[in-house]
Amino acid sequence: MIALAFWLAVAGVALGYAGYPAYLALCRLIRPRPLVTRPQEPSVEVLLVVHNAADALAAKVANLRQLDYPSWQLGICIVCDGCTDATVAVAGRLAADDVRVVVFSERRGKSACIGDVLPTLVAEVVLFVDVRQTLDAGALQALTAALADPSVGAASGELVVLDGAGFAAGINAYWRYEKAIRRLESATGSMVGATGAIYAARRRLIGPVPSGLILDDMWIPLSIAEAGYRIVAVEGAVAFDRASPDPQSEERRKRRTLSGNYQLLHRFPKLALPGLHPMAARLWGHKWSRLLAPWLLIAAFACSATLAAGGSRPYLWLFLLQVAAYALAVLGRHSRWLARRVPPARLAAAFLSLNASALLALGDYLRNPSPHLWRTTRYQESGR
Repeated sequence: MIALAFWLAVAGVALGYAGYPAYLALCRLIRPRPLVTRPQEPSVEVLLVVHNAADALAAKVANLRQLDYPSWQLGICIVCDGCTDATVAVAGRLAADDVRVVVFSERRGKSACIGDVLPTLVAEVVLFVDVRQTLDAGALQALTAALADPSVGAASGELVVLDGAGFAAGINAYWRYEKAIRRLESATGSMVGATGAIYAARRRLIGPVPSGLILDDMWIPLSIAEAGYRIVAVEGAVAFDRASPDPQSEERRKRRTLSGNYQLLHRFPKLALPGLHPMAARLWGHKWSRLLAPWLLIAAFACSATLAAGGSRPYLWLFLLQVAAYALAVLGRHSRWLARRVPPARLAAAFLSLNASALLALGDYLRNPSPHLWRTTRYQESGR
């Protein structure tokens, strides 16, 4: 029975990390869902919610104005969320015919601001961005071309992380793996979320946004998908960001994102029930299995240790293999020299870090079920 539990735990981890991508790859071969793109230039309003972003705001607006898009079809809405620095003053100086500013004196979080401002937007398309990342000049054209497909409700761009080395290189490898899964999801139907730093959605499809959400960039696309529209990845729409400066910053970022996954499961349990939400099965393959993975890894370690202590040589070797892998991961996590020079060490470190973050994120969420206020770290898959 213990041996069976060991192999079930191993199989559970393998299904999440390898089985789901393999299933999507097979679906792409058997039943692809090609994206029909066509150049178009609908009216677009950029929604930029900021908190204490005085140092970055002017550069962001300049970047948005340099997009390859007709100026008369592009507007910018800056929403200041309880800023205590000079952000409001900077935004006021940037206000113009194409830039309007909304100020909330009380800090309430990004999703509350989005929910309040959305009803005032009149453009056909809303472009969601974050303040720190730089958008490629052709990004908006690529997103609107994807929205020419009538089956598409939202189009997500691609985040390119610069200057990754050592531990960050392992995280970058994971991010490339993650983007490959998103492309497979897009090619076979719909993604389960969007890149918060750059995605566009049809305004008419965006319903009320609940306040207090950590992952508004999952909730909004999922609500659009629930209405029967696709969420697609657009490789030509690129935003650039810099890697987290150290493992601790990356782990804080990941823990917050994973807390957001726990929050969605807690507040909207239908997201885990395939009969009640059209994206539930994909969410199990892409997101919820990642929350289970650390528990399965612990179970596999404990089962192999028990069997090894009982005299089983095969399970002794499997136990020692796990010990060696975790030791390599810890060394890669704490030694920049090793992480830079030994690829398996940085990959193992990244894998261990992500699974440890999933464990710690559960504690974070249980201690504070509403951790929606902004915390800034570099390289954020889900924005902020």
